[in-house]
Amino acid sequence: MTVKNIALCAGGYTGEYEVSINSAKNIAANLDPAKYKVYTVLINRDSWFHDTGHEHISIDKNDFSLTIKGEKIKFDFAFITVHGTPGEDGKLQGYLDMMGVPYNTCDATTSAITMNKAYTKTIVHGIHGLHAARSMQLHRKDGHDVATIAANLKFPLFIKPNNGGSSVGMSKVHNIAGLPEAIEKAFHEDDQVLVEEFIKGREFSRGIARIKGKITVLPGTEIISTKEFFDYEAKYTPGVSHEITPADLSPEKSDEIAEILTEIYLRLNCKGMVRIDFILLDDTQDFYFIEVNTTPGQSSASLIPQQVRAAGMDLMEFYGDLIEGAF
Repeated sequence: MTVKNIALCAGGYTGEYEVSINSAKNIAANLDPAKYKVYTVLINRDSWFHDTGHEHISIDKNDFSLTIKGEKIKFDFAFITVHGTPGEDGKLQGYLDMMGVPYNTCDATTSAITMNKAYTKTIVHGIHGLHAARSMQLHRKDGHDVATIAANLKFPLFIKPNNGGSSVGMSKVHNIAGLPEAIEKAFHEDDQVLVEEFIKGREFSRGIARIKGKITVLPGTEIISTKEFFDYEAKYTPGVSHEITPADLSPEKSDEIAEILTEIYLRLNCKGMVRIDFILLDDTQDFYFIEVNTTPGQSSASLIPQQVRAAGMDLMEFYGDLIEGAF
């Protein structure tokens, strides 16, 4: 059996750099050393390099290769675990497509579209059983009349960067007075901002992946936050939110959700593993779509590894299947 050279791409240009590094460590620990030789490639704005432990060796971006002690190493596969840009928004995928290197995530088009919350909602609209919060999209260069927003949408409102990952720049606003500051905070993160009505219900996140050619929906996780909403602090500070995997759902409800998630995966032409966040409305249990994460966190405490374990699957086998499936 030929051992494949894997470029484990981590880092990125956002505040989620450290989260990505933790994901990479866990993935590296769970890739079968008999099948894969793993080289962690750290992606920064000014350099892409492999850290041998003794030195930083630059990646040759002309052919996506690495030269160690005179030996040129070409990669058979890229395992992307960069959250935000350039690993989640299609830029890295486009580059790898041009280099002819297969990878574990959605393609460049799907990655770019799903980073944009408003565009994603438009595409999944009409899926049977799927609802989405009423919303408005704001662009930095246009005027932002708070009176118009208040007239069209019901408070409380969520204000969030349209392309942001990890809930940075998000606010919950209860009246018109809070809108200007919240909008400014979101525009600090992005040129487009999404204002949407608050949906009151239980919040869930559920992984879905194509394994051995078959779309597999993992057990769900319910997220119970002590904060008013699941923001960056709630997501990454121990004890602020409580995660229950597998989530307490009836088998019928779980199957119904799995059907909706499968339809989202197919309609967006997803590849590899993605994680879909949604809310079940308090009174009706209706499914409200939040977003798709195309490079979900992979630290040992992250939701997908939790869900893989809850499904009785082996994480090493799961990652191996993602790699083999991309070939």
